[in-house]
Amino acid sequence: MNDLVLKTHSYRVKDATRGRQLVALANAVNTVWNYVNEISARSSERSKVWATKKQLRYLTKGSGKLLGLPSQVVQEVIDEYVIKRRAAHRPKLRWRASRGPKRALGWVPFTNQDITLDGATVLLRGERFRLWLHRAVEGRIKSGNFLQDARGRWYCNLVCEVPRSQGRGRDDIGVDLGLKSVAKCSDGAALEQARFYRDLEPKLAEAQGKKRKRQVKSIHAKIANRRKDALHKFSRALVDRARKITVGDVSASAMTKTRIAKSVLDAGWSMLRGMLRYKCDHAGVAYAEVNEANTTRTCSSCGCLSGPTGRTGLGIRRWTCGACGAEHDRDRNAALNIARLGCETPCPSGRGSPAF
Repeated sequence: MNDLVLKTHSYRVKDATRGRQLVALANAVNTVWNYVNEISARSSERSKVWATKKQLRYLTKGSGKLLGLPSQVVQEVIDEYVIKRRAAHRPKLRWRASRGPKRALGWVPFTNQDITLDGATVLLRGERFRLWLHRAVEGRIKSGNFLQDARGRWYCNLVCEVPRSQGRGRDDIGVDLGLKSVAKCSDGAALEQARFYRDLEPKLAEAQGKKRKRQVKSIHAKIANRRKDALHKFSRALVDRARKITVGDVSASAMTKTRIAKSVLDAGWSMLRGMLRYKCDHAGVAYAEVNEANTTRTCSSCGCLSGPTGRTGLGIRRWTCGACGAEHDRDRNAALNIARLGCETPCPSGRGSPAF
């Protein structure tokens, strides 16, 4: 078992004036991306075999000097393109526009060969960018990127190799994802109903109606930051006290096609699962996802299917088992059943899932 894991540190770029240089680099990156995208599409028209990574690198040889990009950055763009192309199962991906309403957010990838960290300053092939270094960088830098958000702010993300810590928790915890509570744990802890979007929806609607684009972006960023902060705090506390965490496999993507789509997206189930997955891996805590079918109906005391069913049963939050007489809170009962299923589901090598 590898005792090293990858951990990403994100720092905001401090210099507003250097943002122009990053925008220029991002536009050059878009040029490389769009070029290899076009080459890949044309190759698929002539043959069933798409242009390979080696061929794309050969065709872009020397382009870094013309575009003002380090040659290693050009190779990183091609590597990322090939990965995305393989995942999408198609030879042509979306165009990365540098201008217009569909402009792609700025992105400049790099490797540890391209950058040097000097205190609170990162040097990209001699170009200096000051960071808001709110915490020390841990481990050895492997790769990273400069990334722009919707408000035009730039962040430096450093992917570092750090030792895997040893979890100190002793509890096997099941987590039931829902809407009344975003997450209810088998030990009684809960992340209450999310209103990250709903609370700011009237203000957002007003800003959109008056076409205040800057304010709209600011409100969206505030919603995203509130959601991320709440999920980070909840997942961190959960991982710290657990030996194994089991989560139900409720499909967020399927439920976003229903009338409760807005509430599902506001809850951030996929984000929470992702956080639990990589934090468990970093902490040496086992992580599993199980089929949650009938976990709400099954009595966690005797195992009988005696709980409420159908649409009318959705409103029943507390019920009594007809077989053993045990009283249940709907969500906690489901979490207890999920924890039990997790104990029956082995994790690969006794660890959590790989970090990303």
